[in-house]
Amino acid sequence: MRRSGEALAPPHHTPGLAPQRSDRSDWATLRRLFPYLWDYKWRVLAALTFMIGAKVANVGVPVLLKNLVDTMTPKPDMAQALLVVPIGLLLAYGLLRLSTSLFNELRELVFAKATEGAARRISLEVFRHLHALSLRFHLERQTGGMTRDIERGTRGVHSLISMSLYSIVPTIVELVLVLTILGVKFDALFVWITGAALVLYITFTVTVTEWRTQFRKTMNELDSVAQSRAVDSLLNYETVKYFNNEEFEAGRYDASLDRYRKAAIKSQRTLSLLNTGQQLLIAVSLVLMLWRATAGVVEGRMTLGDLVMVNAFMIQLYIPLNFLGVIYREIKQSLTDLDKMFVLMEKEREVRDGADAKPLAQPDGTVHFEDVSFAYEPDRPILQHVSFEIPAGKTVAVVGPSGSGKSTLARLLYRFYDVQDGRITIGGEDIRTVTQASLRQAIGIVPQDTVLFNDTIEYNIAYGRPGATREQVEAAAQAARIHGFIAATPKGYATTVGERGLKLSGGEKQRVAIARTLLKNPPIVIFDEATSALDSANERAIQAELKSAAQNKTTLVIAHRLSTVVDAHEILVLESGVVVERGTHVDLLARQGRYAQMWTLQKVEAAPVVL
Repeated sequence: MRRSGEALAPPHHTPGLAPQRSDRSDWATLRRLFPYLWDYKWRVLAALTFMIGAKVANVGVPVLLKNLVDTMTPKPDMAQALLVVPIGLLLAYGLLRLSTSLFNELRELVFAKATEGAARRISLEVFRHLHALSLRFHLERQTGGMTRDIERGTRGVHSLISMSLYSIVPTIVELVLVLTILGVKFDALFVWITGAALVLYITFTVTVTEWRTQFRKTMNELDSVAQSRAVDSLLNYETVKYFNNEEFEAGRYDASLDRYRKAAIKSQRTLSLLNTGQQLLIAVSLVLMLWRATAGVVEGRMTLGDLVMVNAFMIQLYIPLNFLGVIYREIKQSLTDLDKMFVLMEKEREVRDGADAKPLAQPDGTVHFEDVSFAYEPDRPILQHVSFEIPAGKTVAVVGPSGSGKSTLARLLYRFYDVQDGRITIGGEDIRTVTQASLRQAIGIVPQDTVLFNDTIEYNIAYGRPGATREQVEAAAQAARIHGFIAATPKGYATTVGERGLKLSGGEKQRVAIARTLLKNPPIVIFDEATSALDSANERAIQAELKSAAQNKTTLVIAHRLSTVVDAHEILVLESGVVVERGTHVDLLARQGRYAQMWTLQKVEAAPVVL
């Protein structure tokens, strides 16, 4: 029979997820968790007190039941005894039963705040740490697998505390009390039978459960793979539709589910073996204990009440032990889940603030790239000794073919990565010496690929300045030439844009991104192909707004369309990570070099075709 709480164990490996299971021991993981709980030390101590009280009351029930049975044994002046003693014993019996439940509820009530508080704090730390990790980590991770691991880790806090404080520790306390009573009241053979049975039971359960772990890990690794594939497929819904690959995706998902099914069946077989063995050990030990107690009654060494008490003790002990396999497995799984979360929290940040980092002193100062070299991978250089300056309040444009390293300049300026050689300064300060928060507060960007939150248009625009008023949001939308579109929709600014903004066209998303950056109003602005998704008419209409937005701001324009950069104070032509030309639009055309070739080619491509 499948035990209740047969939860999925964490996968041994999740594809695409950087942090993996560490070599940390289970005790080390517990020590890592302990400080979160010790913040609520008085609640922990109170919960332990209530737990001990509940077990004392629980052990008292069989003892009281023995006295009740012995009292009811026929004897002289039975009538008088019935009027006094049984009523008191019955009331005491009911009080002990009530006390057991009351102490258990008080334990859970008192400790709930500690459990939820620890889970909340850990989850918040993981969330903050994920945002603090480098862009490289987030480009390599798989969303489905990582969110599954975080969900399991958070659930592991509740499960670990529940299983240990509410099952393991109370059972140990009850076991000690029962063995003490049996050893004091009866002969040592009762203790030896009970002790030997428990040792065999625990050894068998732990051994088989450890053996089963390999099947559980395989099963849950396959579960994470299936989950990751499903999420990835749904996130790329349009691509699946474009290529008519619904059946292909369903086939891949079904193949993952089939592998999971086979692993689950194998896991169930081993679970059945575990359950059968447990029940056999329980049955043998109960028969031996009752045989010993029955023989004692026949020989006159024990009363019927003693027999009832021994039977009640065994039942009370074996009910929680019957779930030892599940409890042990849940604790192991919870420790593994927590360890994966702690490994994630301990993942080193590729880009971190220095110990003496200070806020950016001159956010509106000159931006200077000084002999900058950078590579995402050592064997594939992206930028090679790039040097240029964006004077405060001026506009510099970078143009070039795809893959030349243009967008990498924006990532380095935002300090998503640190340069390998050279340095980038703002107002003379190396950006590696200032806090990342102050640096990014000073920069606004309209990215080439705009991704929106699955929320309203107003929320996405206001994201540029949380707390902005509706009037400020509308003013930014008007400047980005999207207010008319928004006003024409049935819900206006309350219109939901859908997952990743898929309900909006590419041009509409890009104008929302422009409005968001205009609302932020930073001293440094980056336009990374800011009008690439706009048609020619809208591009021309919004060029004036972008020029106005860049007025008196230090602006870096990354563009493929040369028509968008003709007014820049300086234009750089980047090829294979090297600046091959620089100058104004007029100067570069006069040189008849690479820029002039690109300009001529784009003019030819833009010319109407006459049929």
